[in-house]
Amino acid sequence: MRSRPPALPPAVSGARHTFQSAAGPLSYYTSVSQDAAEAVHHAPLLLIHSVNAAASAYEVRPLYEHYRGIRSLYAPDLPGFGFSDRSDRDYTPRLMTDAIHAMVAEIRRVHGPAPIDALAVSLSCEFLARTANEAPGAFRSVALISPTGFNRAEPRYGPPGSTRGMPLLRSLFTRPPWSKGFFELLTSRPSVRYFLQKTWGSKNIDEGLLDYDCLTTRQPGARHAPYCFVSGFLFSGDISRIYESITMPVWMAHGVRGDFVDYRHKRTVEARPNWTIRIFQTGALPYFEALEEFVREYDAFLERAHAGRERD
Repeated sequence: MRSRPPALPPAVSGARHTFQSAAGPLSYYTSVSQDAAEAVHHAPLLLIHSVNAAASAYEVRPLYEHYRGIRSLYAPDLPGFGFSDRSDRDYTPRLMTDAIHAMVAEIRRVHGPAPIDALAVSLSCEFLARTANEAPGAFRSVALISPTGFNRAEPRYGPPGSTRGMPLLRSLFTRPPWSKGFFELLTSRPSVRYFLQKTWGSKNIDEGLLDYDCLTTRQPGARHAPYCFVSGFLFSGDISRIYESITMPVWMAHGVRGDFVDYRHKRTVEARPNWTIRIFQTGALPYFEALEEFVREYDAFLERAHAGRERD
């Protein structure tokens, strides 16, 4: 008889809540500032983890713990990950975008209708960008950390709502009897370490993230969203158009080491007056390696965005 997996601990500090949404049950962590001056000067900050085989809110932990007590924070587990619904269903950009819309509505329920700041990592940048285009009044700014969609492939101007999904590949991953076994191999500790080293571009990874990744991939239903990810169904076919349509201030940051360093097509947006692009001498998660420099640059961007909004 197979033993039950170890219980999943919280990914970050603060309170954890779950609510029903159009994207299914969503779990999120929050640390709400009680400082009245903060409420006036700092908008709530939404932190959105990436999507991969072992994703969770732990991926934004350094930022969450840094800003805790400084401003009101919200960090969801996206559908298919962490404590959110991991059922066997189609995981698509539409589902993830709906989840972010739901989180924005939840934040505004607590704080009122003022626009928020939001930061997303890697593939989730595509979902945040789409949400920002569909609800521009909800965001004061968006930050895109190591965003997908700017690499050596041609810019993606496919039909609206299209994806890069490969049905045959997904059917191979999900077909019994090897579906569970393949996922266990993909998310074994050596495999997770290997992929994190490719993300960092170094063997000096964050060991706490490695430990949490190994735990979260052993939870019931953990394979469903990752199989949609590896078969392309979570990558948008029209993302270039989506990025180019963002109207609020955008802060894009990326590193120079590891597998995620090709941003040749950022030229399509870097001359736009609402885009600011910063490069860090790190891997794809710069705030894990250079937190002080990262938050200094990001805070300066947010100050400019706030000042610009006040002038408007």
